Amino acid sequence: MNCNMCQENVSHVDYKNTKFLRQFVTAQFKIGTSRRNGLCAKHQRMVANAVKLARHMALIPYTRNQTVQ
Repeated sequence: MNCNMCQENVSHVDYKNTKFLRQFVTAQFKIGTSRRNGLCAKHQRMVANAVKLARHMALIPYTRNQTVQ
C-alpha cells in the first residue's frame, strides 16, 4: 500500500491547516486509523500529533458535542 503523503513528498504537517486535518478525522472527531487514512506509520504519527496540537489550540473540537450548531 502506498502512502499518499509519501508520493507527494510531504515532510511537515501543519496543525493550523484544519481543512487538511479534517480529512483524517472521523465524524465523531476521532483520529482515523492508518488503514482508513491510507498513510504509512511515519505520516500517521505526524497527522496524529498535528490533530492533537490543533485540538489543544481549540482549532478542532475533541468530540462531536463540542461543535457549534
